[in-house]
Parts: sequence; C-alpha cells; structure tokens
Amino acid sequence: MNNKTILEKYAQVLVEYSTKVQKGDLVLIRAESYQCQPLVKEIYKLVLKCGAHPIVRCSLDGLAVDFIKYANDEQLAYVDPITKLEYEKVDKYISIGAPFNVKSMTKADSKKMAKRSAATRELSTLMLNRAAEGKLNWVIADYPTHALAQEAKMSLDDYSDFIINSCYLDLDNPIEKWQQIGKEQDRLVNLMNGGKKLHIIGDKTDITFSVEGRKWVSCAGLNNFPDGEIFTSPVEDSAQGEIYFDFPAIYRGNESHKIWLKLEGGKVVDAKAQKGEEFLISMLDMDAGSRFVGEIAIGTNDRVKDVTGNILFDEKIGGSIHMALGASYPETGGKNESGLHWDIIKNMKENSKIFLDDKLIYENGKFVI
Repeated sequence: MNNKTILEKYAQVLVEYSTKVQKGDLVLIRAESYQCQPLVKEIYKLVLKCGAHPIVRCSLDGLAVDFIKYANDEQLAYVDPITKLEYEKVDKYISIGAPFNVKSMTKADSKKMAKRSAATRELSTLMLNRAAEGKLNWVIADYPTHALAQEAKMSLDDYSDFIINSCYLDLDNPIEKWQQIGKEQDRLVNLMNGGKKLHIIGDKTDITFSVEGRKWVSCAGLNNFPDGEIFTSPVEDSAQGEIYFDFPAIYRGNESHKIWLKLEGGKVVDAKAQKGEEFLISMLDMDAGSRFVGEIAIGTNDRVKDVTGNILFDEKIGGSIHMALGASYPETGGKNESGLHWDIIKNMKENSKIFLDDKLIYENGKFVI
C-alpha cells in the first residue's frame, strides 16, 4: 500500500470521521510495529493540521511473546501507571495493527495469557466506560503486512486491495459512503431497539437471548475500520440453547475450529471444538465473566466475503453473525465484566433465521425488514 492518495484517504477517515480529532485534543497513535509507518506518518501529520497533540507509541516484534514466557505472577498482574494514565487522559485513541507474525502467541502459555488478560481488564473497562460517557473516541484499523496476507492466503498486493475495497477507500469520498452506511444501519437499529427477545436458528443452532432494555448500536467506521455490523449486549443471564460456529475462531494467534456451545441461564455449560478445544476451555475459565455472552452482532459488510483469519474484517462479513464471550459494552447497557472478549463467527447465508419477538427479521444472510 504505497499509494499516497489511498494513505491520505485512510488517515482522513480515521482522524476526521472515526475519532473526530479537534483542536487541543490529546491523540494517542499506537502502532503494532514499524511496518505501518507510512500510515502512521499520514495520521500524525493530519492530527497536527487539526491543531491537536499527537503521541506515537510503537511496539517491537516479539515483546509480547517474551513477556508471557518470562513474566512471573507478580509481573503478569502488574499494570504500569504510565499506560493507565494514557487510558485516563487521552481524548482520542487510534490503534494500527501491523503484525510480523500472527501466530507468534500460538505456543504461549494460555494460563499465563489468561492471568495477563484478567490484569489488564481494568484498562479495557476504563476505555469502554470513557467512550460510553463521550469522553474518548477510539478506533482500530490494520495496515497490510505479509503476515496478514499469508493468513488470508493472499499476496501482499491482493491483501492491500482487499483492505482498500473493504474500507471503501477506492471511492473518491469514503467518508460520505460510511455516512450512508450509518444511515441505513441506524434504520435497522431503530427497528431493533425496543425488542425483547432475539431467537437465532441455524445449523446446530437454536438459541434465545433477552435484549429487553438493551441498546442496539450501529457500527459504521467509528470504532473499527473497516466496519459494518449492528450489535448489542444481551441480558447477562438470558442466553438459553445451543449455537454452532462453522468459521475458525482465532484469539491471540490461537485457533479453535467448529465450536459448539450450550448455554443455560446465560452461561456456557458445555463446550466442544473439533480443533483447539483445550484452548477454548482455558479461555472460558479465564474469570467469572468469561462464560457469559458480552455481545451478539450481525455483520453487514458485503465487501467482506470470506474468512481471512483477521477478526477485524471477519466479524463484518455480510451474511454472518458473531457472538462474543466475555466483556460486554457499557454503551449497550451491558454489565458483564471479563478480561476476555472473544468474537466467534457463524455463517448465516443458508438455512438460517433470526426472529425478534417472534417476528422474522433476517433470513439466509439478509435483513427482511
């Protein structure tokens, strides 16, 4: 992705549309690696032109692996005050993913990873609460790397084109397009809000959730880029039934395939996976909230058609749903807290239906309302 015009449009969407940077804002730009330098520089320049104050944090490849490998229990539980201060003080947070190796954490100790996630839960909770209060705007996006392209089984050029296409960066005015998407999705959430019971039927799936009193949210490029979903957090003790996920579920480089879950009283009481079952169970046992449902969502981005191994894109697949185990979103009214938030995706393009208060609203990958 070396086309400066594309990079300028990418930066413009993230700065002016997603996070709405204003004069005087403190803006944290977090880069996963130096590979995304071209995009980070464009973001940095645009933040300065807005009259805001940019801070850049760039990580080094392999540090996360070394931390889990060598950290003791005290270090795993430690949250440094500098990072906490950033989460408390920044007005805008822009995070750019650019991994060297998406499988680097595959062999990491899952129990130590769970302890670390539990320790950093306060940071994610702080960020989500500040966002819900309107005190923080945040967005995560990706820059094409060989690692992401390999995971998606594409060349780097093809993967770059995939990102451009999925984000509508091929258009002269991508912001205008995302605003249009937002209007259509606002129509959907307005129809969904006020509903009490969500019933999902599909392959090895028959599950209900109470969504009474919960808010549906339209995602049109403000927190994720690309975007394209509507979501809510169901009532914590309401999930009842079984659900099967045919798409691979990837979390921190680890994979579980063909997951089947049984839920009673909102809690996962039985779980199976054709591959990665031990990892699945270890994540479910992370903490008191990790066996509960934090989110149920419907993907709407028809430019994302196939699984790429990157949840930022895959959960947006048009004709899919995803369910997150663990932490819920305060902005929806969700109350579940956990160090886990694992989005798991289900194909809904065939023999699938969604009912809201016993009214058919979605069938075989498309809304019918």
